[in-house]
Amino acid sequence: METLVVDHPLVAHKLTALRDVRTDSPAFRRLADELVTLLAYEATRDVRITHVTVETPVSPAQGVRLARPAPLVVPILRAGLGMLEGMTRLLSTAEVGFLGMIRDEGTLTAQTYATRLPESLAGRQCYVLDPMLATGGTLTAAIELLFERGAADVTAICLLAAPEGLARVKNAFAGTGRPVRVVTAAVDDRLDVKGYIVPGLGDAGDRLYGVA
Repeated sequence: METLVVDHPLVAHKLTALRDVRTDSPAFRRLADELVTLLAYEATRDVRITHVTVETPVSPAQGVRLARPAPLVVPILRAGLGMLEGMTRLLSTAEVGFLGMIRDEGTLTAQTYATRLPESLAGRQCYVLDPMLATGGTLTAAIELLFERGAADVTAICLLAAPEGLARVKNAFAGTGRPVRVVTAAVDDRLDVKGYIVPGLGDAGDRLYGVA
């Protein structure tokens, strides 16, 4: 598994504002949207392309277009929805699937309650959107599901990650030959006893949408 921590002043600036407890939900949503677009720029460096020739007003020019089949973007509900627009703004030709997953706070394991994905993902590059890579249970389960349906490779885009979560994802796919990459704005110190990232930014879903 490859982990990419995006080292850029704008990424650090927006992440700092997201962490601030004084940042309200409207500002949090805007900042998350902007940050995801910056992360997506790095996450899509290996997106598949095909070479084409186009006519400019002057002469033919060589260029590239995104290859088929189209990439699939998969936000994990509900917090992943706050990352979707920022991702599709950059990757506008991608298709979108949805995974509803929730963490059991007692066992810290992930349970799937909704799935909206193609039955076959053969040859597809998939991008999973999950703001917080904490224990790694939810992300590991999501990636496993995508590979079970035939995904060619999976890139997870997370606002924040914890070392424990990264280790769990890495161990889950070590030696499998399945290409997995995690792109994040920062790797924080640790998890607390409740499985929350420290220092983190709180519950991303609640900060995006409130506690309803």
